[in-house]
Amino acid sequence: MFCIMKILIVDDSSVMRKVIKAAADVLDLETLEAQDGYETLEILSAQYQEIDLILLDWNMPGMTGFEVLEEVKSNEDYKDIPVMMVTTEGHKSSIVAAVRAGADNYLVKPFTVDELESKIVECLGKGGGY
Repeated sequence: MFCIMKILIVDDSSVMRKVIKAAADVLDLETLEAQDGYETLEILSAQYQEIDLILLDWNMPGMTGFEVLEEVKSNEDYKDIPVMMVTTEGHKSSIVAAVRAGADNYLVKPFTVDELESKIVECLGKGGGY
């Protein structure tokens, strides 16, 4: 049986959410969108069993992506959902901090659509399917 995979796109920029959604559409993935950390946690509490990957921006108003990452990885229900940081935070210290906090992958903006698609496929473990 074929299972449609679903990703949660978290970014305060509607333009960036559209760019990521377009890449997800090419990969035949369903998407959910959140514009901040609080909305992300609301979506997770209701639909975490359906979400296969979270693409998470770091710099957002209110609750940062790093804070969301820590919350996700400390929650028994969500901790196994892979998280990929998609952010302008390209300093080595930021990348190390995110990986230590449980990020499964990291993509620095700006990126190409090919880079994004490749990282999504890598996170979902579907490398052989494309």
